[in-house]
Amino acid sequence: MERNIKLLIRYDGTRYFGWEHQPDTPMTIQGKLEQVLARMLSLSEGEIPLITGAGRTDAGVHARAMVANVHADTEMTEEEILAYCNRYLPDDIGIDRVVFASPRFHARYNAVGKLYCYSLWCGAKKPVFERKYLTVLDGVPDVPAMREAAACLIGTHDFKSFCANPRMKKSTVRTVDRIEIKEQGEIIRLYFHGNGFLQNMVRILTGTLLEVGFGRMEPAQVMRILEAGDRKMAGPTAPPEGLCLMKVEY
Repeated sequence: MERNIKLLIRYDGTRYFGWEHQPDTPMTIQGKLEQVLARMLSLSEGEIPLITGAGRTDAGVHARAMVANVHADTEMTEEEILAYCNRYLPDDIGIDRVVFASPRFHARYNAVGKLYCYSLWCGAKKPVFERKYLTVLDGVPDVPAMREAAACLIGTHDFKSFCANPRMKKSTVRTVDRIEIKEQGEIIRLYFHGNGFLQNMVRILTGTLLEVGFGRMEPAQVMRILEAGDRKMAGPTAPPEGLCLMKVEY
Protein backbone atom coordinates (compact mmCIF):
# COMPACT_ATOMS: atom_id res chain seq x y z
CA MET A 1 0.00 0.00 0.00
CA GLU A 2 1.41 3.40 -0.95
CA ARG A 3 1.71 5.77 1.97
CA ASN A 4 2.73 9.41 2.21
CA ILE A 5 5.05 9.22 5.19
CA LYS A 6 5.61 12.45 7.12
CA LEU A 7 8.79 12.57 9.21
CA LEU A 8 9.73 14.95 12.02
CA ILE A 9 13.53 14.97 12.11
CA ARG A 10 16.23 16.41 14.33
CA TYR A 11 19.91 16.46 13.52
CA ASP A 12 23.31 17.78 14.47
CA GLY A 13 24.56 19.17 11.17
CA THR A 14 28.21 19.53 12.22
CA ARG A 15 29.68 16.83 10.01
CA TYR A 16 27.22 17.07 7.12
CA PHE A 17 27.28 19.02 3.87
CA GLY A 18 23.77 20.30 4.47
CA TRP A 19 20.33 18.79 4.00
CA GLU A 20 20.15 18.34 0.24
CA HIS A 21 21.19 15.11 -1.47
CA GLN A 22 24.43 15.46 -3.42
CA PRO A 23 25.47 12.73 -5.88
CA ASP A 24 29.17 13.07 -5.06
CA THR A 25 28.86 12.71 -1.29
CA PRO A 26 26.75 10.54 1.02
CA MET A 27 27.36 12.98 3.87
CA THR A 28 24.10 14.89 3.69
CA ILE A 29 21.05 14.53 5.92
CA GLN A 30 18.81 13.67 2.98
CA GLY A 31 21.40 11.20 1.69
CA LYS A 32 21.54 9.34 5.01
CA LEU A 33 17.74 9.17 5.17
CA GLU A 34 17.61 7.86 1.60
CA GLN A 35 20.04 5.08 2.44
CA VAL A 36 18.03 3.91 5.44
CA LEU A 37 14.63 4.17 3.73
CA ALA A 38 15.89 2.37 0.61
CA ARG A 39 17.01 -0.49 2.82
CA MET A 40 13.75 -0.49 4.77
CA LEU A 41 11.70 -0.59 1.57
CA SER A 42 13.93 -3.28 -0.03
CA LEU A 43 14.53 -1.13 -3.10
CA SER A 44 16.77 -2.35 -5.90
CA GLU A 45 20.38 -1.20 -5.99
CA GLY A 46 20.53 2.33 -7.36
CA GLU A 47 16.92 3.11 -6.49
CA ILE A 48 16.37 5.86 -3.95
CA PRO A 49 13.15 7.08 -2.35
CA LEU A 50 12.16 10.64 -3.25
CA ILE A 51 12.34 12.55 0.03
CA THR A 52 11.03 16.12 0.15
CA GLY A 53 12.26 18.38 2.94
CA ALA A 54 10.61 21.55 4.21
CA GLY A 55 13.80 23.42 3.40
CA ARG A 56 17.49 23.05 2.66
CA THR A 57 19.72 23.77 5.63
CA ASP A 58 23.34 24.65 4.85
CA ALA A 59 26.43 22.66 5.70
CA GLY A 60 26.98 22.70 9.47
CA VAL A 61 23.47 23.97 10.31
CA HIS A 62 21.33 22.03 12.79
CA ALA A 63 17.61 21.25 13.09
CA ARG A 64 15.36 20.39 16.00
CA ALA A 65 12.25 19.93 13.86
CA MET A 66 12.86 19.50 10.14
CA VAL A 67 9.84 18.07 8.35
CA ALA A 68 10.03 15.79 5.33
CA ASN A 69 7.73 13.47 3.43
CA VAL A 70 8.23 10.46 1.20
CA HIS A 71 5.76 8.38 -0.81
CA ALA A 72 6.47 4.70 -0.32
CA ASP A 73 4.82 1.32 -0.79
CA THR A 74 4.90 -0.30 2.65
CA GLU A 75 2.77 -2.32 5.04
CA MET A 76 4.79 -1.18 8.05
CA THR A 77 3.07 0.81 10.78
CA GLU A 78 4.10 4.31 11.85
CA GLU A 79 5.71 2.85 14.97
CA GLU A 80 7.65 0.25 12.98
CA ILE A 81 8.98 2.87 10.56
CA LEU A 82 10.03 5.09 13.47
CA ALA A 83 11.84 2.24 15.20
CA TYR A 84 13.57 1.07 12.01
CA CYS A 85 14.83 4.53 11.05
CA ASN A 86 16.18 5.30 14.52
CA ARG A 87 17.90 1.92 14.68
CA TYR A 88 19.85 2.40 11.45
CA LEU A 89 20.37 6.16 11.24
CA PRO A 90 23.64 7.55 12.67
CA ASP A 91 23.57 8.90 16.21
CA ASP A 92 23.47 12.54 15.07
CA ILE A 93 20.20 12.11 13.12
CA GLY A 94 16.95 11.11 14.81
CA ILE A 95 13.31 10.76 13.84
CA ASP A 96 10.99 12.12 16.53
CA ARG A 97 7.70 11.24 14.87
CA VAL A 98 6.26 9.34 11.90
CA VAL A 99 2.74 10.07 10.63
CA PHE A 100 0.84 8.84 7.60
CA ALA A 101 -0.19 12.11 5.94
CA SER A 102 -2.77 12.75 3.25
CA PRO A 103 -1.61 11.88 -0.29
CA ARG A 104 -1.41 15.57 -1.22
CA PHE A 105 0.74 16.66 1.73
CA HIS A 106 4.00 18.27 0.58
CA ALA A 107 6.59 19.17 3.21
CA ARG A 108 7.87 22.23 1.31
CA TYR A 109 4.87 23.60 -0.58
CA ASN A 110 2.44 23.27 2.34
CA ALA A 111 4.70 25.01 4.86
CA VAL A 112 3.38 28.43 5.92
CA GLY A 113 5.96 29.44 8.53
CA LYS A 114 9.42 28.65 9.87
CA LEU A 115 11.25 29.53 13.06
CA TYR A 116 15.05 29.70 13.21
CA CYS A 117 17.29 30.40 16.18
CA TYR A 118 20.83 31.76 15.96
CA SER A 119 22.87 31.35 19.16
CA LEU A 120 25.85 33.50 20.16
CA TRP A 121 28.34 33.17 23.01
CA CYS A 122 29.87 36.32 24.50
CA GLY A 123 31.30 34.97 27.75
CA ALA A 124 34.88 35.06 28.97
CA LYS A 125 35.11 31.27 29.31
CA LYS A 126 35.13 28.85 26.38
CA PRO A 127 31.81 27.06 25.79
CA VAL A 128 33.45 23.64 25.71
CA PHE A 129 30.33 21.48 25.76
CA GLU A 130 28.14 23.78 23.66
CA ARG A 131 30.83 24.72 21.15
CA LYS A 132 29.20 22.95 18.18
CA TYR A 133 25.96 24.91 18.57
CA LEU A 134 27.18 28.45 19.31
CA THR A 135 29.10 31.13 17.47
CA VAL A 136 31.72 32.64 19.79
CA LEU A 137 32.02 36.44 19.79
CA ASP A 138 35.12 38.46 20.67
CA GLY A 139 33.12 40.93 22.72
CA VAL A 140 29.67 41.85 23.93
CA PRO A 141 27.46 43.52 21.32
CA ASP A 142 25.00 46.35 21.96
CA VAL A 143 21.77 44.34 22.07
CA PRO A 144 19.39 47.35 22.23
CA ALA A 145 20.98 48.69 19.03
CA MET A 146 20.53 45.29 17.41
CA ARG A 147 16.86 45.28 18.40
CA GLU A 148 16.42 48.74 16.90
CA ALA A 149 17.95 47.56 13.64
CA ALA A 150 15.91 44.34 13.65
CA ALA A 151 12.69 46.37 13.82
CA CYS A 152 13.50 47.73 10.33
CA LEU A 153 13.37 44.20 8.93
CA ILE A 154 9.89 43.29 10.15
CA GLY A 155 7.25 43.02 7.44
CA THR A 156 7.03 41.99 3.81
CA HIS A 157 10.11 43.16 1.92
CA ASP A 158 12.41 42.26 -0.94
CA PHE A 159 15.29 40.62 0.93
CA LYS A 160 17.62 40.43 -2.08
CA SER A 161 20.37 42.19 -0.08
CA PHE A 162 20.30 39.26 2.35
CA CYS A 163 20.40 36.44 -0.21
CA ALA A 164 23.63 34.57 -0.99
CA ASN A 165 22.48 33.60 -4.50
CA PRO A 166 23.06 36.53 -6.89
CA ARG A 167 21.44 34.59 -9.74
CA MET A 168 18.18 34.03 -7.89
CA LYS A 169 15.47 33.98 -10.58
CA LYS A 170 12.48 33.48 -8.31
CA SER A 171 11.03 36.22 -6.13
CA THR A 172 13.18 37.36 -3.22
CA VAL A 173 10.19 38.89 -1.42
CA ARG A 174 9.57 37.32 1.96
CA THR A 175 7.62 38.16 5.11
CA VAL A 176 9.48 38.26 8.41
CA ASP A 177 6.93 38.87 11.12
CA ARG A 178 9.08 38.44 14.22
CA ILE A 179 12.71 38.92 15.24
CA GLU A 180 13.38 38.48 18.95
CA ILE A 181 16.76 38.92 20.58
CA LYS A 182 17.02 37.33 24.01
CA GLU A 183 19.89 37.49 26.48
CA GLN A 184 20.38 34.39 28.61
CA GLY A 185 23.48 34.94 30.70
CA GLU A 186 26.47 34.63 28.40
CA ILE A 187 24.31 33.48 25.48
CA ILE A 188 22.41 35.74 23.08
CA ARG A 189 19.75 34.07 20.95
CA LEU A 190 18.20 35.62 17.86
CA TYR A 191 14.84 34.16 16.81
CA PHE A 192 13.62 34.71 13.24
CA HIS A 193 10.06 33.80 12.25
CA GLY A 194 8.66 34.20 8.78
CA ASN A 195 6.92 32.56 5.86
CA GLY A 196 10.19 31.49 4.27
CA PHE A 197 13.86 32.36 4.03
CA LEU A 198 16.31 32.76 1.15
CA GLN A 199 19.68 31.06 0.82
CA ASN A 200 21.85 32.05 3.82
CA MET A 201 19.27 34.74 4.69
CA VAL A 202 19.16 34.16 8.45
CA ARG A 203 22.96 34.01 8.66
CA ILE A 204 23.34 37.25 6.66
CA LEU A 205 20.68 38.97 8.76
CA THR A 206 22.56 37.85 11.89
CA GLY A 207 25.90 39.04 10.51
CA THR A 208 24.36 42.43 9.67
CA LEU A 209 22.76 42.83 13.10
CA LEU A 210 26.11 42.02 14.68
CA GLU A 211 27.74 44.80 12.62
CA VAL A 212 25.24 47.13 14.29
CA GLY A 213 25.89 45.55 17.68
CA PHE A 214 29.60 46.22 17.44
CA GLY A 215 29.18 49.79 16.18
CA ARG A 216 30.31 49.21 12.62
CA MET A 217 26.87 50.15 11.31
CA GLU A 218 24.13 52.43 12.53
CA PRO A 219 20.68 50.85 13.08
CA ALA A 220 19.15 53.11 10.41
CA GLN A 221 21.55 51.70 7.79
CA VAL A 222 19.68 48.41 7.83
CA MET A 223 16.67 49.97 6.12
CA ARG A 224 18.91 51.43 3.40
CA ILE A 225 20.52 48.03 2.89
CA LEU A 226 17.09 46.44 2.59
CA GLU A 227 15.99 48.99 -0.01
CA ALA A 228 19.22 48.76 -2.03
CA GLY A 229 18.83 45.13 -3.10
CA ASP A 230 22.61 44.72 -3.04
CA ARG A 231 24.21 41.84 -1.12
CA LYS A 232 27.52 43.73 -0.91
CA MET A 233 25.96 46.35 1.34
CA ALA A 234 24.87 43.86 4.01
CA GLY A 235 27.05 42.39 6.71
CA PRO A 236 29.02 39.13 6.56
CA THR A 237 27.42 35.70 6.58
CA ALA A 238 27.51 34.43 10.17
CA PRO A 239 29.05 30.95 10.66
CA PRO A 240 26.73 27.93 10.32
CA GLU A 241 27.20 26.31 13.72
CA GLY A 242 25.08 28.86 15.57
CA LEU A 243 21.98 28.29 13.42
CA CYS A 244 19.19 25.83 14.14
CA LEU A 245 15.82 25.24 12.48
CA MET A 246 13.39 25.14 15.40
CA LYS A 247 9.97 24.64 13.84
CA VAL A 248 8.09 24.32 10.55
CA GLU A 249 4.43 25.34 10.55
CA TYR A 250 1.59 24.04 8.38
